Amino acid sequence: MVSKTESTSSALDTFKLMTAVLVLIAGVVGFYYFEEESQLLRVLGMLAVAAVAFAIAATSHQGRAGLAFVKDARVEVRKVVWPTRQETLQTTIAVLFMVILVAIMLWLFDMFLGWGVTKVLT
Repeated sequence: MVSKTESTSSALDTFKLMTAVLVLIAGVVGFYYFEEESQLLRVLGMLAVAAVAFAIAATSHQGRAGLAFVKDARVEVRKVVWPTRQETLQTTIAVLFMVILVAIMLWLFDMFLGWGVTKVLT
């Protein structure tokens, strides 16, 4: 009995997701079908169709899991301690200094190898 409920739920979820995809496809077709209309109206219509498709997909098991993931991610982002402006500036300067230093070292190494190859070939 439980497995029957799960398969029905899964079939219903599949139907919901396919419906959401078909609504999106219909929106894209409508966007190009009504190309003589104002682009603003077509874009607003496409946004409305995308919102409807999202709402349909959000009612499925996968949609609810995706929304829960996004909610959890937002909670985690709020826990992050962001660096101050001074810390960001100091880190950026340190990175730029190291990039310039490594670039000069590679340039000198390349010049040395070029000089060595020239000496060997001549």
